[in-house]
Amino acid sequence: MSVHKGAPALLSAGTLCAALLLTGCASTSPAPAPAGPASTAPPAGDSRPKGAPPRAADGPAGSLSSAPAPAPVPRIPGVGPVTHALVPDGTTQALVVTGSTADDNTATATLYERDPGGRWTEAAGPWPAHNALQGWTVDHRAGDLRTPIGVFRLGDAGGRLPDPGSRLPYDQDKEFAISGTGFSGEPLEGSFDHVIAIDYNRVPGRTPLDKERPLGAGKGGGVWIHVDHGGPTQACVALDREALRTLLRALDPAREPVVVMGPAPALAR
Repeated sequence: MSVHKGAPALLSAGTLCAALLLTGCASTSPAPAPAGPASTAPPAGDSRPKGAPPRAADGPAGSLSSAPAPAPVPRIPGVGPVTHALVPDGTTQALVVTGSTADDNTATATLYERDPGGRWTEAAGPWPAHNALQGWTVDHRAGDLRTPIGVFRLGDAGGRLPDPGSRLPYDQDKEFAISGTGFSGEPLEGSFDHVIAIDYNRVPGRTPLDKERPLGAGKGGGVWIHVDHGGPTQACVALDREALRTLLRALDPAREPVVVMGPAPALAR
């Protein structure tokens, strides 16, 4: 019998808010105008010294009215504005899994965290990773041997082995067993000793073993982060065993973690 602990609510995608700049200006008291010919004195009612630059309202020379340019929105390294807009506003942990091209089945995974000031910094990794045999796709289909591109929530975990200290709900179940060989002839046994469910075409808050597919069976499912067996996957992302255990202990539901995954050119948009 499997035991699955309580699950957090489903996230909605959002955009980061731009940081506001606080600006100030200093003023100085004008000095008395020296005596001189009437033709060089300031206009009546103008207390500025003779020869002082015009006020902002007097013409283009007044630069005090120019507002500073807004500060750039802090983004996850390697992630462009279009992709970053899909990261929920409350997310402060993001696992970025990046391949070189759309057809690559090897990748690099790095965990980033956002500090209170909004800056994203590397928290763990980078780790080598495998993805699907044929690479990546924006339109994943069951059996296409490609990993979905996008931003997906990480909220549920499990595995054949006991919980290594995960803060995500963890379902230990013998049904995570797997056998056979991979695409390179490598043994698959132990690949599901620990897994993290990627919220692609699944119901959040359930064990990774759950088979319900909200988008329909044709869109695939069961896309996980699991133990690397030494070769490409069907659609999942695979990490070295110790890297995965480190990730399981690092992910915090309170930080609304997501995975941002795909080839580097796609993520940079």
